[in-house]
Amino acid sequence: MDNKQPIIALVDDDKVFQLTASRTIKAANLTDKILQFENGEEALQFLKVNAAESENLPDVIFLDINMPFVDGWMFLDDYAELKEKLTKQIRIYMVSSSIDPRDIDRAKRNVHVREYVIKPVSREKFAELLNRAA
Repeated sequence: MDNKQPIIALVDDDKVFQLTASRTIKAANLTDKILQFENGEEALQFLKVNAAESENLPDVIFLDINMPFVDGWMFLDDYAELKEKLTKQIRIYMVSSSIDPRDIDRAKRNVHVREYVIKPVSREKFAELLNRAA
């Protein structure tokens, strides 16, 4: 990846997480380009509309599991079908407060999920994930 700032998408219905995550990412100078979606449906619509516009697509998605309408698992199912149309490789990290081993195992078995991250996510963890992704 060149010196361009990565585009980060936060897909989470938790307003506090959205706020703290975006502040943390900006404070760590990781990027200023942060997209926020309250559920998987909003994020999927954005990806569909921008599928051919790689400069608009996120480089990284931090995806919550438990959300209204379309949860994280449903998002991943739809993403699997949409992925071929996208003009950019997107890294997805599942972010949840769930420490349920079934959720963790399910995320690890999903080919689209890079890592399962338990909330709260520290500034160091965001930096580690984004630097690893670069």
